[in-house]
Amino acid sequence: MADLSTTYMGLKLKNPLILGASNLVNKPEVIKQLEEAGIAAIVYKSLFEEQIQLESLQFDDELHEYEERHAEMTSIFPDLEHAGPKEHLFNVRTLKKNSSVPVIASLNAIYETSWVEYAKELEKAGVDALEVNLYANPGYFEVSGTGIEEKQILIVENIKKAVKIPVSVKLSPFYTNTLNFIKRLDEVGVDGYVLFNRFFQPDIDIEEELFHYPWDLSQAKDHQLSLRYAGLLYGNIDASVCASRGISDTKDVIKMLLAGADVVQVVSAIYRNQPPFVEKVLRELANWMDTKGYKSLDDFRGKLSRKNLKDPFAYQRAQYVEILMKSEEVFKKYPMV
Repeated sequence: MADLSTTYMGLKLKNPLILGASNLVNKPEVIKQLEEAGIAAIVYKSLFEEQIQLESLQFDDELHEYEERHAEMTSIFPDLEHAGPKEHLFNVRTLKKNSSVPVIASLNAIYETSWVEYAKELEKAGVDALEVNLYANPGYFEVSGTGIEEKQILIVENIKKAVKIPVSVKLSPFYTNTLNFIKRLDEVGVDGYVLFNRFFQPDIDIEEELFHYPWDLSQAKDHQLSLRYAGLLYGNIDASVCASRGISDTKDVIKMLLAGADVVQVVSAIYRNQPPFVEKVLRELANWMDTKGYKSLDDFRGKLSRKNLKDPFAYQRAQYVEILMKSEEVFKKYPMV
């Protein structure tokens, strides 16, 4: 029987399937079913998804906008008591207490001081690791990409200094050079990278002429960007790699492992297929490994990464050029008339 165990950020997991951050953690019966189906770890949803901090900040700003702002002020940030995340921390502790698998907390703060403050509190809650969500959606022309990156690296560095548990970074793909940014994060000791954050973007209802925010599940092909970066990162960084977004079946999981990912996160596929999806994927993964003669994940992890391929341009623009050169052959499948 194939050995599906793996290591992520130093955590020993029984297999590579992790439940990504979602509202599924609000349903104890679903979490129990997922654990029974074989899920290897659980990411508790972000501390700020319920907008506790945002509501508190808005109230605090309106109430005390100009109070105590002088040269010797010690902080303009709301303290933990005022921000109101007690319920969130209680729920994290409860999940950790009742869970048979590692629990990873997700953190998405606003101010630099808040990142460190809440990271410490989540560590006290007993989580096994921390997932830091780096998100920048500039709304002003004056903000430079370099300034954003420097600020984010400093935030992660300060979190690493403040806690002893492993810290992963869930990234956006929208950096000028994502590989360079990851390499710089690697230098400050990040333990893992989650590829990639999926942002909820606004849409417009043309009948009502209003903005709305559609809640869409990821789609099957959404995994391709994560696949590319997993293949580029394998063997070139110290930290672990977790592939996320659009992983919809066993084939997608195998692809990510072949590219070089240590683990994968799934959410949408569980919403669509229910907890038995986990057991099905693990069974099919083991069967595929048995058929191929692989005893463990290490036997084939990274086999198709850039580091291990003979073609050094497999993950580069050469793929696009090759498609252009063979366009007539490709488009025979899709006749225009």
